[in-house]
Amino acid sequence: MNKIDPEWSDFNNIDEGDNIFPSDLKYSIKAYNKNAVIFRQGDMCDALYILMTGSVKTEMITENGNLLGVEIINAPRPLAPAFIFSSNNRFPVDVTAIEDVEILRIPKDEVMRLMTTHPDFMQQFLKHNANRTQFLTNRLQLLSIKTIKGKIAHFLLEQADVEGDTFRINRNQTELAEFFGVARPSLARSLSEMIEDRVIEVNKKEYKVLDMKKLKELLV
Repeated sequence: MNKIDPEWSDFNNIDEGDNIFPSDLKYSIKAYNKNAVIFRQGDMCDALYILMTGSVKTEMITENGNLLGVEIINAPRPLAPAFIFSSNNRFPVDVTAIEDVEILRIPKDEVMRLMTTHPDFMQQFLKHNANRTQFLTNRLQLLSIKTIKGKIAHFLLEQADVEGDTFRINRNQTELAEFFGVARPSLARSLSEMIEDRVIEVNKKEYKVLDMKKLKELLV
């Protein structure tokens, strides 16, 4: 195999003309159907797993037994790459296929070999894991907010900071409720009140911030 060229987020700075992986790399590829559970929370993470095609969702069971949606991952992206080298190298979440997907598996010893022979790979691997730490920090900040409106406001402000006052959220209300770790009826009620108060406007999956000051005041 001369080259596997998934343009991983954070790995896509590698020149497309380079041979990212050596021809003697040991790897395997496995396909999963839509809705298949690829990994369970607590499964051993003993290799670098890369989502090559399709998309997956990650969820975890909290201490009180609730299902918490963590994120939706679109190919190409590594799955929990930092946990390969953890002393407790187990998947922290369930990984479920949203559509038909293909997963590439590179054994741990091969990952170590890539790091010693391909500095660009190691640099982007480390950068990706650093960015994941930042993502998880933001996720903890969201979960620490006590009110549902506060959680919604934190999430919408993050989107507005990147995309402007109007943006699209590719999650339905059930998925958003799982993401916030709240009941769907409670989320729907809070969204309705924010719409009535003219804080935001929602048209299907398109959101518009109408009053930035009021939205920030909800961060309690």
